[in-house]
Amino acid sequence: MSAKKVLFITQEITPYVPESELSLIGQNLPQAIQDKGREIRTFMPKWGIINERRNQLHEVIRLSGMNLIIDDTDHPLIIKVASVQAARRQIYFIDNDDYFQHRLMTTDENGNEYEDNGERAIFYARGVLETVKKLRWCPDVIHCHGWMSAVVPLYIKKAYYDEPSFRDSKVVFSVYDDGFKSNFVENFKEQLKFKDITSEDLKMIENPVNYNELCKLAVAYSDGVIQNGENVNPEILDYAKSLNIPVVENQQGFDAYADACNSLYDQVLGNNE
Repeated sequence: MSAKKVLFITQEITPYVPESELSLIGQNLPQAIQDKGREIRTFMPKWGIINERRNQLHEVIRLSGMNLIIDDTDHPLIIKVASVQAARRQIYFIDNDDYFQHRLMTTDENGNEYEDNGERAIFYARGVLETVKKLRWCPDVIHCHGWMSAVVPLYIKKAYYDEPSFRDSKVVFSVYDDGFKSNFVENFKEQLKFKDITSEDLKMIENPVNYNELCKLAVAYSDGVIQNGENVNPEILDYAKSLNIPVVENQQGFDAYADACNSLYDQVLGNNE
């Protein structure tokens, strides 16, 4: 079975945010996969540093308007979109006044990590999945990039498993060198619980959750793992191998990397046929 539709859930995409390994891959990999004949959709957070006028973002009213409840609080979901004209594709942005508007990315002006980064990741993940449901689009493979997307595999396998859009989806998680430095708030594990998710489903992570723990959570519910960078913690990769999950180790050069991702998409579907 070939992966015809690939959903990219990423943390950064250039030129909307400054160039980094993550943002360059966020821009170039979806294009490379589309050029290989697959249908794609791409999502990222609408960070407060993104200039909406310059980048021609506009709200998609038919997709916006839902409230997501996190920690017993309603948070309105706003969906925006921008077109990459030359590439014939769109990028969807998840927005919310509390979590993203008038705020930087993962750290404030003084370099301090936002205390609600865990909540922001939960909102982002659920916002993407609810939007894809509204689009009535059924991805064969969901490729997650960056720790902001790390709770997506859990939600796909434990909260959205019976949704028609995701019933047959396989999840690939890319592990990067860079992550947050401090721990998430003590009640992050409680905030994660949604629909059928229980404490038993979160047993592989400690409290409070640090970057390595969050990556392990993503790995535990993924069907394939990709090493993005030479300095990824080997403990995370060893954990994936201990679960017999296919692992693509660090590739030299973008073309080799894109080819390896493309092959893994088909592999994870073939492994479970």
